[in-house]
Amino acid sequence: MFLVCLFDFADRAVFAVLAQTIKVELRLSDFQLGLLQGLAFAFLYALLGVPIARLAERTSRLKIIAICTAFWSAATVWCGFAQGFIQLALGRIGVGVGEAGFLPAANSLVGDQFPRNRRASIMGLIMLGTPAGILTGALLGGHIAEVASWRHAFFALGIPGMLAALLVVIFLREPPRGQMDGGAVKNTPPPDFAAFLRALRRKRALLFIIAGGATAGFGNTSISQFLAVFLARVHEMEVREAGAYYGIISATFISIGLMVGSFGTDWLAKRDARWPAWGGAIGLSTAPFIYFVAFNTQNIVAATALLILAGSFLMIFYAPTSGMIQNLLEPRMRATGIAIFAMLYTLIGSGLGPPFIGFVSDVMAAAAYTGDFGADCPGGVAANRSDTALASACNAATSIGIQRALMVAVCIFFVAGLFYFLASRSLREDLYDAEADNGAAEAAS
Repeated sequence: MFLVCLFDFADRAVFAVLAQTIKVELRLSDFQLGLLQGLAFAFLYALLGVPIARLAERTSRLKIIAICTAFWSAATVWCGFAQGFIQLALGRIGVGVGEAGFLPAANSLVGDQFPRNRRASIMGLIMLGTPAGILTGALLGGHIAEVASWRHAFFALGIPGMLAALLVVIFLREPPRGQMDGGAVKNTPPPDFAAFLRALRRKRALLFIIAGGATAGFGNTSISQFLAVFLARVHEMEVREAGAYYGIISATFISIGLMVGSFGTDWLAKRDARWPAWGGAIGLSTAPFIYFVAFNTQNIVAATALLILAGSFLMIFYAPTSGMIQNLLEPRMRATGIAIFAMLYTLIGSGLGPPFIGFVSDVMAAAAYTGDFGADCPGGVAANRSDTALASACNAATSIGIQRALMVAVCIFFVAGLFYFLASRSLREDLYDAEADNGAAEAAS
């Protein structure tokens, strides 16, 4: 599962690293980049996540993961053949369709193989594929783009993903559902979607956790998809150097945040079950202040350290979120719960975050430019590239644009932190109790 997660995020990261190069070659606006990194990826990812999760409640989760991994890897290869915005959008849609099946099925598998007090930690280990994938996509993508082309980078990451799908089929086995929850393993059909909605309405902690995670996704995805662009413009880096910094920064802070968030809150939860929610609230409320300083620091060493520190606080919320959703729901609702979280995280985060950043960046760049920005700097590049003064003015405007847009985006973390604090107020009372569930079922029969 770690390996599948690695290719999941490598195929996302490679586009973020190559975005500036693709933008220049295809003459795209920041808003179009935002659509490619956001809505094109997110729309069907979000739309198909719940149906695939409902299927995962009934049939083999491993087969779903293998098929989806092969599909998104093939879509990544397609991106390498794209000749324009529409073809790239189709490839990004395909990546989103495939990746919609991984997270719900993987969380459901973990819930059936590990007890309550280990689920966040195990998901944290699996999700270490996120920084590993980002680092792989960033370093490999940036290197291949420089020595060959950005198209070859997509090929180099898509093809191995198909091999990872084959390894899932060969080496993994499906566990019985509900075996780790202390009650009898049920062979009855899973609860319908209406039952899940009733559980969501009844458990306020679950509602606030999903809302908080989805809100955090807006800022998190915005930073992730435009960090390499920010480094390339503000710190004047070439694609390979920006990719390397992006990969190292992202991999480091995600690793620290996942480990602190998962193992730290699992350990603290032995003393008080509210710590997973408290940890998320503390991290999300602290991160924006550090990001404000990081985005305005000119020294790249200091900026790198601050970006890692800010991201580490930010990512504390992620692994405990998956663990809390599993612990609040009965075994045959967990894939659906994670799918709802992933759907909203993707729609609000990936769907709205990058286009919002791109739009604000374009507006801020135009405001910072003296003259007609659209005519003088199509796609953020000087219309007359031999005019050094014009090229310098265009670069300065686009740098200011992305810097200010990112500073606006991180303010959303304050709202997300409030949601996690509200979740903590009823978290202990809302945890799933297998014995009580079995007793209610026997009474009903």
